[in-house]
Amino acid sequence: MPTRRLGGSNVQVTELGFGAAPLGNLFAPLSDEDAQGALDAAWDAGIRYFDTAPHYGLGLSERRLGRALAARPRSEFTVSTKVGRLLVDNPRPTGKDPDLFDVPDELVRQRDYSASGVRRSLDDSLERLGLDRVDYVLVHDAEEYLDQAIEEAIPALVRLREEGVIGAVGVGMNQWQSLHRVVVESEVDAVMLAGRWTLVNRTGEPLMAEAERRGVSVVAAAAYNSGLLASPWPADDARYDYRPPPAAMLAKARAWAEAARAHGVELPDLALQFPLRHPATAAVVVGLRSAAEVAAAVERLRRPVPPEAWHAGPED
Repeated sequence: MPTRRLGGSNVQVTELGFGAAPLGNLFAPLSDEDAQGALDAAWDAGIRYFDTAPHYGLGLSERRLGRALAARPRSEFTVSTKVGRLLVDNPRPTGKDPDLFDVPDELVRQRDYSASGVRRSLDDSLERLGLDRVDYVLVHDAEEYLDQAIEEAIPALVRLREEGVIGAVGVGMNQWQSLHRVVVESEVDAVMLAGRWTLVNRTGEPLMAEAERRGVSVVAAAAYNSGLLASPWPADDARYDYRPPPAAMLAKARAWAEAARAHGVELPDLALQFPLRHPATAAVVVGLRSAAEVAAAVERLRRPVPPEAWHAGPED
């Protein structure tokens, strides 16, 4: 599978990245066997970039990913994880995580974007992953802590990069405005933008243009916008950004589905390939929870799309 470089770093990522949030039991339980099967299928398909975070299942995603990669040659894969949420003992567990993950809540997330918090978070992640290094580290969901992220968390990661502890520095968010400021004001190699550079939501264009100008890579996440673009025909109960889609957005997705069909492809093919058409994009990361989903994503990425199909849908 083709690889691309993250900004000016030496870190390479495959164009399709394995999003490991589902390994943390996102929305529904996943067995260890199925998690291993998904990761084995990804490896066999040539995927060598794996993205996780402490947030995903209160560390479960990192533990499962680490076990699956333990027997793989360390020089042959790239792992990214995130900082900004420490996992600490929960003094009042209820039995289930109140967030989106179906896991017990013996631990609780504690926001910390300080320099010391960054180092502690990375050390904890390395222990859960069973690795001696992480290639790419992102500050996670710091929209409401942006000043501290720029003044403390990112500089702490830059120092770790300079010391050779990590390979690349980034920030990941669900909106583009704060990432635009990060690209302008800090020394990141790449940013992860979720759901704002997709076939039907291109609001992140100012960030994409600025990243390209500055040589900063973009890792595009949530290419299916939480499921709206994941099927050949968006259903009435499809989700957009984890909620029912506005009527106009559902209509736009269906118009693109019709355009895809008219050109011999399907809506998910366009959705997965669209982010990679921008020169700033290094990879598209897709949440995968089974070997079948891995196979489908790889097939969608490789399916030839007629050039005219990209101009057949509604204007953004």
